[in-house]
Amino acid sequence: MNKTQVELQYDICKKNDTAIPAIIVAAGSSTRMQGINKQFMPILGVPVIARTLMAFESCADISKIIIVTAKDSISQMQLICEKYMISKLTDIVEGGANRHKSVMNGIARLDVSDKKVLIHDGARPFVDAGTISEVATSLQNFDAALCVCKINDTVKQLSDDGFVTATIDRSRLYSAQTPQGVDVKKYVSACEALTDVESLTDDASVMEAAGYSVKAIIGSSKNIKITTPDDIAIAESLVKGEREI
Repeated sequence: MNKTQVELQYDICKKNDTAIPAIIVAAGSSTRMQGINKQFMPILGVPVIARTLMAFESCADISKIIIVTAKDSISQMQLICEKYMISKLTDIVEGGANRHKSVMNGIARLDVSDKKVLIHDGARPFVDAGTISEVATSLQNFDAALCVCKINDTVKQLSDDGFVTATIDRSRLYSAQTPQGVDVKKYVSACEALTDVESLTDDASVMEAAGYSVKAIIGSSKNIKITTPDDIAIAESLVKGEREI
């Protein structure tokens, strides 16, 4: 009997001894989406979170997927995983009061044997499997890694009263994206040691603050984060552009 695509992908992952888990953080309040949960908003008929999950499902360097979401979204998230055949899913857990606590809730579901993990924003549906793999494989040699995108706009520094005080050299400036990868044990230790960990805006910042070097991987400008209703229109344009190629 011929195997389905999902079964074949699962076989590939079983043979990949270096594959690592991914935590998909999808527990935000979506305050800028006019009360609509951005994870479930459709991009040309496919929910944002479904597109995100399918990228990790298709990547052979990912062994399993843990989703962290709001309590009242768990059942809908389960239905989406079933519809889009997310076979690597192992857990759907409730998020915390902030992003850091949500990430820690996901880490709590890792196995003892899971030494490294990727952490990704559920609202970044256009991450590609190649970027996921590159960040994941970087963790074989580094304690932390993330993907970044070069800043092309001129960057101004402003005073408190709104006047330009400097034009920043942008040649070494990059915007941080996800996925971000960390050594699990060192990340947890860093979180326990840092007094201001909940004020840090991403996982790479936690590792930086604890003194670890963070390897940067050049990502894609398409790896946008869905934050406002306008982003959905941009996302649909990206999908239409891919279809026309």
